[in-house]
Amino acid sequence: MIELSDVHKSFGNVEVLKGITASVQKGEVVCVIGPSGSGKSTILRCINGLESYDRGEISIEGLKVHRDAPTIVEIRTQVSMVFQRFNLFPHRTALENVVEGPLFVKQEPRAEAYERGRALLARVGLAEKADVHPPQLSGGQQQRVAIARALAMQPKAILFDEPTSALDPELVGDVLGVMRKLADEGMTMVVVTHEMGFARDVADRVLFIDGGVIVEQGPAKALLNQPQHPRTQDFLRRVLHPL
Repeated sequence: MIELSDVHKSFGNVEVLKGITASVQKGEVVCVIGPSGSGKSTILRCINGLESYDRGEISIEGLKVHRDAPTIVEIRTQVSMVFQRFNLFPHRTALENVVEGPLFVKQEPRAEAYERGRALLARVGLAEKADVHPPQLSGGQQQRVAIARALAMQPKAILFDEPTSALDPELVGDVLGVMRKLADEGMTMVVVTHEMGFARDVADRVLFIDGGVIVEQGPAKALLNQPQHPRTQDFLRRVLHPL
């Protein structure tokens, strides 16, 4: 479904992606792990067309992804993104946030969009919060609204950019629970995360990225339990057994 071939990206003189080649199959859950500043979030933003890339190619079901391509709006409706900091409109209710895309991007009938929006809020355990504004919600609740908003576009895949890193530890489980259900239902997902337990239990594959390159990739349990590359071993030792 998603193909990256020798993707390079620089910000000024700093080369952030140094030739990323990877693929994601339909229905697959791929977790991307690595230290801060390694290029993980930049990969997601390039897949979604939020960032342009300098060379190489990204395609989604054969459609080339480029920020200025005529198909970029179509691509963004097919590949939703959930951000670290929720990115909800504070002046709109939870339900209004969820229906924004279907109403204004996909031009769906209002009654249909609102009916599905309420169903999606119920699906993420927030049926009773439909008329509440984001500032009155906890971080975990806001992130679940953001997931409902992503689902409202009826996407073929969802990109998650460290969806739990801004949350208090006790709120993380609710968000991961929703993501586990999506994985069980066959949603194609690319997840940048520091939640190694989630990656081990839910992901089909894991990519370990450092310094803008894929250092190691493989089946999730194999890579996380028995990493082969010394850099992966060192990273996981630090993450799983911090001093």
